[in-house]
Amino acid sequence: MNHTMLTVQGWIGTTPMLREVGGVPVLNFRLGCTPRHFNRSTGTWVDSETQWYAVSAWRRLAANGGTSLRQGDAVVVHGRLDHRTYVNKSGQEVVALEIEAVTIGHDLTRGTASFVKVAAADPGGDPERDAEVAAA
Repeated sequence: MNHTMLTVQGWIGTTPMLREVGGVPVLNFRLGCTPRHFNRSTGTWVDSETQWYAVSAWRRLAANGGTSLRQGDAVVVHGRLDHRTYVNKSGQEVVALEIEAVTIGHDLTRGTASFVKVAAADPGGDPERDAEVAAA
């Protein structure tokens, strides 16, 4: 399959929401990324407009993320990029960028983290999918 894969560094802008869909854990949050560039004429760094992405994570990643991620955390998200077009309340057509996360981690250039390995038999995991990922 030809998916657009990307890695994005940013800040969690909303409280991560963990819920179940058809008995499968899913985690959703918004990720804000503010690109910066160096302005040579002023000798300063300048922030560009913040880009917002909807992020979803499924199964074990959702369950682990639900206990590990908080609004305001600096994270790195790697996953499949998709876009969705809809009409908002004002009647304007909006294009939303969405990332279905394959992996999420705290951005260690912004702080420290402590890692606790979860046993493979813990709920929320998908042993068949985990085996496929491990074999890849």
